[in-house]
Amino acid sequence: MELKNKRVLVVGLGKSGISAAMFLRGLGARVTVSDTRSAIALAEQIPALLDAGVMVESGGHGLLTFRRQDLIVVSPGVPLDTPEVKQVIGYGLPVIGELELATRFLKGQIVAVTGSNGKTTTTSLIGKIFADAGRATQVGGNIGLPVIELIAGSTDETMNVLEVSSFQLETTEDFHPKTAVILNITPDHLDRHHSFEKYVDAKEKIFANQTAEDALILNADDPTTQMCAGKAKSRVYWFSATKIVRQGAFLRDGVVCWVEKEGGKSKPILPVAEIHLKGTHNVENVLAAVCAARLAGTPAEQIRKAVAGFKAVEHRLEYVRTVKGVEYFNDSKATNVDAAMKAVESFAGCVHLILGGKDKDSDYTQMHQLLGERVKTVYTVGSAAEKIERQLLGVVKIVSAGTLATAVAKASAGALAGDVVLLAPACSSFDQFDNYEHRGRVFRQLVMDLPG
Repeated sequence: MELKNKRVLVVGLGKSGISAAMFLRGLGARVTVSDTRSAIALAEQIPALLDAGVMVESGGHGLLTFRRQDLIVVSPGVPLDTPEVKQVIGYGLPVIGELELATRFLKGQIVAVTGSNGKTTTTSLIGKIFADAGRATQVGGNIGLPVIELIAGSTDETMNVLEVSSFQLETTEDFHPKTAVILNITPDHLDRHHSFEKYVDAKEKIFANQTAEDALILNADDPTTQMCAGKAKSRVYWFSATKIVRQGAFLRDGVVCWVEKEGGKSKPILPVAEIHLKGTHNVENVLAAVCAARLAGTPAEQIRKAVAGFKAVEHRLEYVRTVKGVEYFNDSKATNVDAAMKAVESFAGCVHLILGGKDKDSDYTQMHQLLGERVKTVYTVGSAAEKIERQLLGVVKIVSAGTLATAVAKASAGALAGDVVLLAPACSSFDQFDNYEHRGRVFRQLVMDLPG
């Protein structure tokens, strides 16, 4: 892909947008960046960009800026139906995302993981398994480093383990992972994709360019994910926590087992008791990781050691502290209803649940039965609070808290020894926080500040 002296516009100055602009400039492209935020809001980013010879447009998008380009690279946070983007797509200008751009230059093998929930945990675990087995490994994408920052360190021997979101996948064209993993597909980001069908379409782009030489790992217990198998040209492997699969990973008598091919003999990998992560959903994540690791030739014993030494990822059912007999858990990454339900299911009961944030056109009535069975009180926060309270009315005790600080204080006052206080918001964080990590850090600090 020759980019020297090409006019390239990068839309959105998030972490991946800045990385893309600098990378493109290094290739000799004539780069402009455009962001709707003001120059004051971008004061920390603009000087370095200007020093690198990147032109900056702030405070809005100019249509002429978009039309005077050879290539447009949109950041994941920029919807394709943004008027200026939509218009230039109509003109036939090439529009791709940072993931597509980066993987055209990335060397080595790509293992890509997507799903509505569990992406970060599974991606991190696969990366740990490969690294512990002595393979040159890089982890990035929607977790940690943007993919474009992995290019410099990649070689033909590198295992690139990438977490990829629907936002990243919808702007791909030639993206071609050797191994693709779809953990689950449940309604999420409907405010962005506008329908569940379009959300599914974006997820399915992870295997769109795979061939019979590649592998697709699917959840045999997820009905939407099951439907992907018939559309794939790649070899399909399954994982299941409830039944034996033809080829892939499954549970039998409390042991994670692997079968290489249909009709083959299954082999034990590790006892479930050695998985130090809470919740059935994390067992599913381990099963998916086992599939990816075995397909890459990692020996069973090395997988077992890596899984046994793997702890909860930050902001994913992360134990924070016990105060006066009450346990506090941070699952700020639970940004949709399904993730929040999986978090609650990880506890037998007596849960004080903090819900809310920015609504993603979600249906909170799906939580009725579970909340009635396991949750003592729901504390609502953020702009979604009124909708949540309306949809949960009469199902569970609700305390309108407004802010995370108030929710923690009220939950602390209401919880008894043996109870659990859980942050699993079922919403995005962007009404009151920069991102889910920021929200999780604030929650942790609030809990650490509680008197013991």
